[in-house]
Amino acid sequence: MKRLSIKLAVTSLILGTVFVVPMSSTAQTSKAERSFLGFISDNHCGLKHMSGMGDDKSCTLMCVKNGKFVLADRDHKRVYQLDKAGQEKAREFAGQKVKVTGRVVRKTIRVTAIEAAT
Repeated sequence: MKRLSIKLAVTSLILGTVFVVPMSSTAQTSKAERSFLGFISDNHCGLKHMSGMGDDKSCTLMCVKNGKFVLADRDHKRVYQLDKAGQEKAREFAGQKVKVTGRVVRKTIRVTAIEAAT
Protein backbone atom coordinates (compact mmCIF):
# COMPACT_ATOMS: atom_id res chain seq x y z
CA MET A 1 0.00 0.00 0.00
CA LYS A 2 2.83 2.41 0.86
CA ARG A 3 4.50 1.60 -2.44
CA LEU A 4 1.35 2.43 -4.36
CA SER A 5 0.93 5.77 -2.62
CA ILE A 6 4.58 6.66 -3.27
CA LYS A 7 4.16 5.81 -6.96
CA LEU A 8 1.02 7.95 -7.13
CA ALA A 9 2.77 10.86 -5.41
CA VAL A 10 5.75 10.69 -7.80
CA THR A 11 3.45 10.44 -10.83
CA SER A 12 1.47 13.46 -9.61
CA LEU A 13 4.66 15.48 -9.17
CA ILE A 14 5.88 14.59 -12.67
CA LEU A 15 2.54 15.45 -14.27
CA GLY A 16 2.34 18.67 -12.28
CA THR A 17 5.75 19.71 -13.55
CA VAL A 18 4.79 18.96 -17.16
CA PHE A 19 1.77 21.28 -16.95
CA VAL A 20 3.41 24.06 -14.93
CA VAL A 21 6.52 24.60 -17.08
CA PRO A 22 4.70 25.50 -20.33
CA MET A 23 2.38 27.87 -18.46
CA SER A 24 5.27 29.74 -16.88
CA SER A 25 6.99 30.22 -20.25
CA THR A 26 3.72 31.61 -21.66
CA ALA A 27 3.52 34.11 -18.81
CA GLN A 28 7.05 35.30 -19.61
CA THR A 29 6.26 35.92 -23.29
CA SER A 30 3.34 38.18 -22.35
CA LYS A 31 5.91 40.51 -20.78
CA ALA A 32 8.02 40.57 -23.94
CA GLU A 33 8.79 43.85 -25.61
CA ARG A 34 6.41 44.80 -28.43
CA SER A 35 5.31 47.79 -30.49
CA PHE A 36 2.14 49.88 -30.26
CA LEU A 37 0.75 52.39 -32.76
CA GLY A 38 -1.15 55.42 -31.57
CA PHE A 39 -1.01 59.13 -30.86
CA ILE A 40 0.90 60.91 -28.11
CA SER A 41 -1.85 62.58 -26.11
CA ASP A 42 -2.39 63.61 -22.50
CA ASN A 43 -4.25 61.89 -19.69
CA HIS A 44 -6.94 64.61 -19.61
CA CYS A 45 -8.01 64.29 -23.25
CA GLY A 46 -7.07 60.66 -23.89
CA LEU A 47 -8.50 59.41 -27.19
CA LYS A 48 -10.04 62.69 -28.37
CA HIS A 49 -9.07 66.31 -27.84
CA MET A 50 -11.69 68.89 -26.98
CA SER A 51 -12.72 71.33 -29.70
CA GLY A 52 -11.44 74.89 -29.48
CA MET A 53 -8.10 73.85 -27.96
CA GLY A 54 -6.06 74.25 -31.16
CA ASP A 55 -4.42 71.40 -33.01
CA ASP A 56 -3.54 68.10 -31.31
CA LYS A 57 0.01 69.18 -30.51
CA SER A 58 -1.03 72.49 -28.88
CA CYS A 59 -3.78 70.85 -26.85
CA THR A 60 -1.50 68.01 -25.69
CA LEU A 61 1.30 70.37 -24.62
CA MET A 62 -1.12 72.64 -22.79
CA CYS A 63 -2.96 69.83 -20.99
CA VAL A 64 0.20 67.93 -20.05
CA LYS A 65 1.33 70.86 -17.88
CA ASN A 66 -1.13 69.50 -15.28
CA GLY A 67 -0.99 65.88 -16.34
CA LYS A 68 1.03 63.23 -18.13
CA PHE A 69 1.64 62.00 -21.65
CA VAL A 70 -0.21 58.86 -22.75
CA LEU A 71 -0.40 56.72 -25.86
CA ALA A 72 -3.90 56.90 -27.33
CA ASP A 73 -4.61 53.85 -29.49
CA ARG A 74 -7.67 55.19 -31.32
CA ASP A 75 -8.10 52.07 -33.46
CA HIS A 76 -8.57 49.82 -30.41
CA LYS A 77 -9.98 52.56 -28.14
CA ARG A 78 -7.28 52.07 -25.49
CA VAL A 79 -5.18 54.56 -23.57
CA TYR A 80 -1.82 53.45 -22.19
CA GLN A 81 0.11 55.31 -19.49
CA LEU A 82 3.79 55.90 -20.24
CA ASP A 83 6.52 55.32 -17.66
CA LYS A 84 9.05 57.96 -16.64
CA ALA A 85 11.31 57.29 -19.64
CA GLY A 86 8.26 57.53 -21.91
CA GLN A 87 7.28 60.88 -20.39
CA GLU A 88 10.66 62.32 -21.35
CA LYS A 89 10.66 60.87 -24.88
CA ALA A 90 7.01 61.72 -25.67
CA ARG A 91 7.32 65.52 -25.49
CA GLU A 92 8.90 65.84 -28.94
CA PHE A 93 6.06 63.76 -30.47
CA ALA A 94 3.11 65.54 -28.82
CA GLY A 95 -0.04 65.15 -30.94
CA GLN A 96 1.70 62.95 -33.53
CA LYS A 97 1.11 59.36 -34.63
CA VAL A 98 3.92 57.22 -33.25
CA LYS A 99 5.21 53.72 -32.75
CA VAL A 100 6.03 53.06 -29.10
CA THR A 101 8.19 50.07 -28.25
CA GLY A 102 8.27 48.58 -24.77
CA ARG A 103 6.70 46.17 -22.30
CA VAL A 104 3.20 46.50 -20.92
CA VAL A 105 2.77 46.16 -17.19
CA ARG A 106 -0.92 46.50 -16.37
CA LYS A 107 -1.93 49.61 -18.37
CA THR A 108 1.51 51.22 -18.41
CA ILE A 109 4.09 50.85 -21.17
CA ARG A 110 7.69 50.66 -19.99
CA VAL A 111 9.06 52.55 -22.95
CA THR A 112 12.33 51.69 -24.68
CA ALA A 113 11.72 53.75 -27.85
CA ILE A 114 9.31 56.19 -29.45
CA GLU A 115 9.48 57.02 -33.16
CA ALA A 116 7.24 58.72 -35.70
CA ALA A 117 4.86 56.27 -37.38
CA THR A 118 4.86 55.95 -41.14
